[in-house]
Amino acid sequence: MLPTPGKLSQRAEFYHQLAQLTDAGIGLKAALEAQVKHPAGSWLREPAKRLFDHLNQGGTLSTAMVSVRPWVPAFDAALLEAGEQSGRLPACFRLLAAHYQERAFLAREVISHLAYPAFLFHFAVFIGPFPELFLTGDVWAYLRKIGVILLPIYAVIYVLLFATQGKHGEAWRGLVERIAGASPVLGSARRNLALARLATALHALLNAGVPIVHAWELAAAASGSVILKRSVARWRPEIEEGRTPSELVSETRYFPELFANMYHSGEISGTVDDSLQRLHKLYQENGIAQFRAVASWVPKIIYLAIVIMIAVRVVSFYIGYFGKIGEVMQ
Repeated sequence: MLPTPGKLSQRAEFYHQLAQLTDAGIGLKAALEAQVKHPAGSWLREPAKRLFDHLNQGGTLSTAMVSVRPWVPAFDAALLEAGEQSGRLPACFRLLAAHYQERAFLAREVISHLAYPAFLFHFAVFIGPFPELFLTGDVWAYLRKIGVILLPIYAVIYVLLFATQGKHGEAWRGLVERIAGASPVLGSARRNLALARLATALHALLNAGVPIVHAWELAAAASGSVILKRSVARWRPEIEEGRTPSELVSETRYFPELFANMYHSGEISGTVDDSLQRLHKLYQENGIAQFRAVASWVPKIIYLAIVIMIAVRVVSFYIGYFGKIGEVMQ
């Protein structure tokens, strides 16, 4: 139920193998059949088989995705739909492989940095009520006091991990996106990666000859941002009335000025392809750098907070200990 680094890496390998096979000219059905026989993880065999069976019955990849939900997050489904319509599925598979490989790397980074602070935190929790245990010998009272602190924290961590998964409905994902957007670094990192995915999906769709309105709608869905998808969904009437996407990009608050300017320059010069490729590279690099900064600094901040808490607990321990000794000696 929770995206562990191992499962994220296995999902990345699943998409990487599909990218390799389809890029080599092997059909999607044959590529999925290979995944059924030799999956990157045993838990991937069943969804791969269901996808293969659906395609074998004449269905499309987009409709096959519905049969394996919630295994396929909405972001994956939208990006693969864009890849199917643009005829660039291998590129979309590679993008998803890189996305999940980066997520696995960040998850391992956070876990490794949090291991020692987590140990110190548990040490502080266990040592807090120890003076009372030492004097009374009441083990159950000691365990209750520890449980009152640890169980709510475990529950909050589980809920946060579960809530931020991409398999939830659009309304829920939009709420999570707005909450994350309140953080300057995390919100900016999420937006940068969403813009990078939008740029690469839009580039593929336009080159495949998909009409501009539909291309923007599919690319916005493939970005993984609910806010961006809803913003672009309101463009259709205005584009049909003769307005250009660059005008609407400039008026939409989600797009930074740099993105709007580069897209506008590409539109009026006829070099939208080049502009979208440069935008993808720029925002991809910025987003990854920001996420890595968050993964590096958050554990350090937590570590500092835990050290301060331990210092307070140690002082409280000795005050309580010597206070009890004083009471006994009186």
